[in-house]
Parts: sequence; C-alpha cells; structure tokens
Amino acid sequence: MKRQASALEAALAQLEAAQLRRARVTVAHRPASGRSLTLAGGRELIDFSSNDYLGLARHPALADALARCAAESGAGSGASHLVTGHGEEHEQLEKELAAFTGRERALLFSTGYMANLAVISSLAGRSERVLLDRLSHASLIDGARLSGATLARYAHADADAAARLLDADPGRTALLATDGVFSMDGDLAPLPELARCARAHDTWLLLDDAHGLGVLGTRGGGVLEHFALGSDEVPILVGTLGKAFGCFGAFVAGSAALIEFLIQRARTYLYTTALPQPVAAAARAALELIRREHGRRERLLALVSRFRDAARAAGVPLASSATPIQPVLLGSAGAALAAQRALAAAGYWVVAIRPPTVPAGSARLRVTLCATHTDAQVDGLAEQLGRACPAARGA
Repeated sequence: MKRQASALEAALAQLEAAQLRRARVTVAHRPASGRSLTLAGGRELIDFSSNDYLGLARHPALADALARCAAESGAGSGASHLVTGHGEEHEQLEKELAAFTGRERALLFSTGYMANLAVISSLAGRSERVLLDRLSHASLIDGARLSGATLARYAHADADAAARLLDADPGRTALLATDGVFSMDGDLAPLPELARCARAHDTWLLLDDAHGLGVLGTRGGGVLEHFALGSDEVPILVGTLGKAFGCFGAFVAGSAALIEFLIQRARTYLYTTALPQPVAAAARAALELIRREHGRRERLLALVSRFRDAARAAGVPLASSATPIQPVLLGSAGAALAAQRALAAAGYWVVAIRPPTVPAGSARLRVTLCATHTDAQVDGLAEQLGRACPAARGA
C-alpha cells in the first residue's frame, strides 16, 4: 500500500500548490436567528454562505414538528420505502408536495443528488442521449453517466444551442435536463425556450429547481411559477427540502405514471433506507410556512436588490443575478481565498468557490442572502467587499 499512499499524498500536494485543496470548518453554534455562526474556537461571524434562504432551518415550528414525530415514531425509518420504511408522514408530505407543485404525485428521496440520479438513469439508456447545460449541477452529470447514455452539453443558458443538438439527433435523445437557478451563478435557465424545444421533439424535460422552489414566484412555486409554466411544458420537477425549506431531503414531482415507474426502477429509491419520518414532519411544517408567510420571500428579494445596489456602488464585480445567489467574480483561486480571509477578519463568512466547482479562471465568492439578514448586515458586507476585492485581485 506504500505506492498507493504516496500517490494520494502527491495528489493532495498538487491541490495544495494550486490553492484548490478544500478544508472543512466546524460550526459550534448557530443562534435561533440563523444570521450568524460560531466556529469551533469561539469566533462568531455573520453567515452569508448558507442556502437557508427563508431562514426556516431554525424556525420553532420545524423543531416542534420534528420532536413530536420523533417521540412517536423514533429517529430512523429502519428500512427502505418498499419494505417497512414508508410512514404516514412520508405519505402526507408526498401528497402535499404534489398539490404544492400542481402535479399528480410526488416521490421522496434522501437527497437531490439521489433524485437526479434516479430520474436520469431510469429514463435514459445506453443507446440514447442526454442533453445538459454546460454548467449543470454535478448530480445531473453523474445521472447521465450512470445511465450509460451519451452525454451532450450545450453552452450555458443557450436554448438555441440546445435546439441544434436536438435537431442533430432527435430520435436518440431521451431527456433534456437543466438547473432552474444555477447554484454558482444565480441566473435562470431559459426555461420557456427549452420547454418549446423539448415538446417539439417529444423529449423528456427535467427541471432541477433546488434553488428556486420557495424563493421565486408569488407563492414560492420557483422557476416554473416565475415563467408561468406547468406540467405540460415541464413534465419532471426535482426539488430539494434542504435549502429554502430549511430541512433535508428531496422529491420528484410529475405524472402518476412517472412516479410509479420510478418506484419500480429507480435504484437510489429501491436500495436505501427511507428518510426519517421526523424529518418529513419538519418538511411538512416548512411547506406550510412557505405557503402562508409570503413576507419572507418579499423581504428576501428586497435584500437582494439592496445588496446589489450597495455592492455596485462599492465597485464590487458582481455577476448578473436577481436571485439570493450573488457571485462576486475574482478569477483566480488565490484571489478568492484572499478575499474570503479578508471578509472573515472583518466578521463575515463568505466561502471562496474554486475549480472544479466552477470553470477554471472563474473562481469567486458566492454570497447568499437570507430573509433574516438585517439591512445593516447587508450594507456592511457590501462595504467590506468593496475593500476586500481590489486587495484580493492584487494578492
């Protein structure tokens, strides 16, 4: 094993030299507000890197629902959904998610990654093609690879390029998939154009709206509501419960036939333990809050506008995004890390995003806003970014 260990050490050294080696941080405490975090060692920082967009992760309604269910059903499901792991909370959450998304049925998964693997590997095969946006999430890419289908990728957010790929080999293309809100850029897929293209070629269209559901649209219906599209235009919807819902898990929503087919064929559903029922109970509580408390979305989008105005005034190099994901493009990994350190010294936690998560030469800070941030915190971050970014670029 000496040779293998040496190869691992050499690979890690290469990552270190390129400033691409990741390091975990341990969060010792988060207050009920969710606006800050305390790292192991006692340092408190204002958190601008969480995907808890609506501030629901520490909402008492979720904690109460989880605790009540755990007292009744225990901490774990104990089996897969098709054995004895499917409980009443799962059943009710699936029905409520189907109603919320305007679909016939919904199917729970433990993660969005597993949901995307399930759909693509079930609907595409070795003699077929899967089309993806160049900046699609890794789970969509891995789903295509797992299916054995040929993977073809079109230029980011370029519906015309997707159409040309479909025109070139329409009979062999099983599925077109896209993020709704791109997780590192914050921009939206050209969904109406992609939907027209997919329908014209009788091809499945999968929308992964992990970062849009709960955030966009008057009701929180995500990118589909934003573009006024329904299940006829976009037949497969994947959503996660760990972002705006402040919880954990994921789901696929679609026709009754699609969901039944996934139950029979999706390996990431068949061969894993079901999501714990207390987590499903918490997700139900979150869904009720998303339906009822529209002010959270309004507050969040107002903070997005406030941040962009303040950041532009401070000379911060923002990307074009109207969502809570606000990339600050810096180019090199070294510049992004230097800016992260400068912000941490000023009391703000904003994580540097480097290749391979983003393309080479596009390292950045990924600022994410939450409905519970204060105006003063947003203004303070913009001011500190104005100081940190020029210094980082020269580092």
